[in-house]
Amino acid sequence: MTDSDELTGDQTDDQPPIRVLLVDDHALVRGGILRILAEEPGIEVVGEAEDGRGAVSTALELRPDVILMDLEMPGMSGIEATREIVQADAAIRVLMLTIYDQDEFLFEALEAGASGYLLKGASIDELVGAIRVVAGGEVHVAARMATKLVGDYLRRRQSGDTGDEYETLTARERELLPLLADEDTNEAIALRLGLSPLTVRTHRQRVMQKLNLHTKSELLKYALRRGLISLDE
Repeated sequence: MTDSDELTGDQTDDQPPIRVLLVDDHALVRGGILRILAEEPGIEVVGEAEDGRGAVSTALELRPDVILMDLEMPGMSGIEATREIVQADAAIRVLMLTIYDQDEFLFEALEAGASGYLLKGASIDELVGAIRVVAGGEVHVAARMATKLVGDYLRRRQSGDTGDEYETLTARERELLPLLADEDTNEAIALRLGLSPLTVRTHRQRVMQKLNLHTKSELLKYALRRGLISLDE
């Protein structure tokens, strides 16, 4: 078996493989994931990095479709690396793979531009599925984290803190809201919809003002609660 065969595994004939970059400061973890993905059709591991700074430079050199990013690493964290990478190239999707299940890490990662958050205790099937979901432009959040979001929503309902601010949004603002919560930058949304970045920024400001939200993490959490962004468990 050649090195290329070992990395790519079987590939589908009708579409190019999903190109994945592995980032973790533990060589054993990277090696284990590499062996798993080598057996998956349509997925190709194109490189590895052992810290955040290496992740940034390697990602911008290789331009992978998906980065499996550890959260806590020496020097630059995975969250910091994610922020730099997606600001440089919004087409690169980052899937955080971590042991940390605290809410604050989830929202910090999503706010930095990550497209998913997976715990290291996940099954092989969930890992592979999450890679495919994120590569397809959607969001994947670990089931345990999704449960916390639902619990928070129910607590808000019981306290009466749900409001009906959504009804104040225009049809265009409702159409844009999932993108504003999910996409990384105004420029990325503008390019996708054929609008100017200034127009998108204006819509973002108006939506957040009407919903009484102040940060992107709050906007994302709002969209998740209302089911405007799907969670693939």
